[in-house]
Amino acid sequence: MTQRRAFSEGRPALATQKRCYGPRPRLLDLFSCAGGAAVGYARAGFVVDGVDIAERSNYPFPYHRGDALERLAALVLSGEIERYAFVHASPPCQHGCSLTVGTNASQGWGGTHEDLVAPTRDLLDKTGLPYVIEQPNGRAEIRKDLTLCGEMFGLGVIRHRNFELGGWSIEQPPHVRHRGRVRGYRHGRFYDGPYVAAYGNGGGKPSIPELQTAMGITWTEVREELTEAIPPAYTEWIGRAFLTSNVLGEAA
Repeated sequence: MTQRRAFSEGRPALATQKRCYGPRPRLLDLFSCAGGAAVGYARAGFVVDGVDIAERSNYPFPYHRGDALERLAALVLSGEIERYAFVHASPPCQHGCSLTVGTNASQGWGGTHEDLVAPTRDLLDKTGLPYVIEQPNGRAEIRKDLTLCGEMFGLGVIRHRNFELGGWSIEQPPHVRHRGRVRGYRHGRFYDGPYVAAYGNGGGKPSIPELQTAMGITWTEVREELTEAIPPAYTEWIGRAFLTSNVLGEAA
């Protein structure tokens, strides 16, 4: 599957003047999973620390195992949050994602899921730092300040993701037209296409190597981690957008 680059090799075009910074700024990655977001931010120029409640042996950076909101609250209370320049949060999306509120709900599948977006935002606002909250399409109550898609970066997944930007902003880039369908079964019929379905197991889902190639993620072979991850290309673009704006200079 050929991957194509877009957006000037992943670097955002901004109206602001690029500024030079000294030490690499530190970023806190909440609900970090296996590090799809973290790797993108590291490529953009951040030093990354992760937080996740699950054991994440494949996470490629230092991380704290524990409840993400408890960890954030402790950092705020102790003042240690001042070590950071930026926070990324990907609270669990099962409460409001399209699959939960669509197919699963109509079939009576799955259970109830806690909505962590609002408490995450409340704590992030207390940090005084610029931040990003990421969620998939669905009913999650976030502002869709930015929406990114795999086709924007020439990836083998569509994987729309929405981002609420706290304390900073950037223009929404144009959405790139999809090249075809997502490969797999729909209602008993198989459809071929240039994208793989980065979720679930059955129904013509991709192999682990296909998922890794499509997502641009090579450091984990765990399907659950791959299907929950953000392609690093998304957060590399966001990270570069932030670092090339004036926001960091004002927040430091």
